[in-house]
Amino acid sequence: MAIDAKMSFLRQLEDSCADKLTQKDLQKMLQIASDVLEGYDMREVAAWENEGKDDLLESFLASMKIQGRSEKTMYRYKLMIGKFMEYAKCPTRRISVYHIRNWLAAEKDRGLKESSLEGCRQVLSSYFGWLHREDLIEKNPMNNVGAIKVPKKQKETFSDVEMAKLMAACKTLREKAIISFLASTACRVSEMVGLNRSQLNLKSQEVVVYGKGDKERVVYFDSVTADLLERYLKRRKDKDEALFVGQGICDKTPKRLQPNGVRVLLKKIGKRAGVQHVHPHKFRRTKATELARHGMPIQTVSHLLGHEKIETTMEYVMQKPEDVKIEYRRYA
Repeated sequence: MAIDAKMSFLRQLEDSCADKLTQKDLQKMLQIASDVLEGYDMREVAAWENEGKDDLLESFLASMKIQGRSEKTMYRYKLMIGKFMEYAKCPTRRISVYHIRNWLAAEKDRGLKESSLEGCRQVLSSYFGWLHREDLIEKNPMNNVGAIKVPKKQKETFSDVEMAKLMAACKTLREKAIISFLASTACRVSEMVGLNRSQLNLKSQEVVVYGKGDKERVVYFDSVTADLLERYLKRRKDKDEALFVGQGICDKTPKRLQPNGVRVLLKKIGKRAGVQHVHPHKFRRTKATELARHGMPIQTVSHLLGHEKIETTMEYVMQKPEDVKIEYRRYA
């Protein structure tokens, strides 16, 4: 390949200079060029590479779309890979391990945390790994970029006292229903706001949700949540199909509650209750820990949470030191 590319270059050089130099000078120039190129590995570059067109990212995103990845995930990948390519300032096929390491180092110097850096590394690893498997690049520049060590922190869950404070701080049925639903079902906030009234089965206390990749699963809630939901829905005067709306229950034109609206609402309730770090995911983690602590098999907990891997579920289940001590005394 290198020899063919070298001969092709010398022929092009000869053709372009044939009418400008004497035969003797032309041969001398070609000999010098040949000697200079002797120590280099050459390859022919396709015309589209010279034009600067780089549509590999679009091909990768198209593949993700076919696989059923969410718009949110695709947007995150596009944003992060685009940011890296802007830093590298060269076509995807010419990216090397040094471009990647230098970018990660620059992001660290900018103040990015190890967990965020590892997220960046994983995105680039997915991208270049896919390109290499599809034979769109000769080498995977991520092969020698190891995982970034992330300090493990004990993630928080709500205590029983905190949950009682949050419920007591609610001013409306809607607020109580939202907190009770999140705490009881362990749903993702995106799953909850996507629900319609018609999907709810108050009698059997269950509802079908659509998780990541539009994967369907059934989640369950307790009788307290069922009662709150029923009372909340009876108070609604609107005809909107959404289970939770973002405007007042007496408003004639309500709108479906959005994830960010839930986060803002929970933050306000947390402030009233004097409970710190109140966000949707914490309810999910609290329920997972509670179920595991009560003896539910981790495989069942994983299914209820909608996880593909049990390892992911294990990161949700918080082991408190006192629990470890009790279990040790029990089995030692």
